[in-house]
Amino acid sequence: MHIESEKQLREIYGHPKGRAKDKQLSALEQHSINFIEHSPFVTISTCAKSGLVDCSPRGGKPGFVKVLSATCIIIPDSKGNNRLDSLVNIVETGAVGCLFLIPGVDETLRINGVARISTSANYLSLFATEQHPPKTCIEITIKEVFLHCAKALMRSKLWASNSIIERATLPTMGVMINDQLSINESPENQEHMVARYEHDL
Repeated sequence: MHIESEKQLREIYGHPKGRAKDKQLSALEQHSINFIEHSPFVTISTCAKSGLVDCSPRGGKPGFVKVLSATCIIIPDSKGNNRLDSLVNIVETGAVGCLFLIPGVDETLRINGVARISTSANYLSLFATEQHPPKTCIEITIKEVFLHCAKALMRSKLWASNSIIERATLPTMGVMINDQLSINESPENQEHMVARYEHDL
């Protein structure tokens, strides 16, 4: 059996109460701004016109996402692989959701809103000191913002030292991609890949 309506879901889960229901805000305030300013990592979810959803990581120094106002943040589109999945989706629908994380903190910050791709000189100047300044920025007009409870990260023990998995446990990226694409050539080793990535950060 599959669930096909919110009514069916509510029959199983009920409705949120108290703080879980009331914590959703329509704008940033001191604590959400402080969270963003300490966060070096955010995931961005976007939706294509076709309905296909994408989720992409973004990272930088703590505070790399800039808060322009209580209802507007700017995310630099740092140098990547030029797939442009998130950017194309934003151009098509503008729908966006963000999840901010801070290492060592189990709570997360969720933001939902409407995004646009901008080449504003004023926006780009905010990142002019970066080694590879972005060509564009993602401007997000905030519609919903709220702190998300710690349960998921507590269950995963994401920040615990004994949760760290040695990189050698997995094949290198080069090996995995060669296997996925049936490429019969020597894969790039992990050291060369890391060195190449570091040059492009």
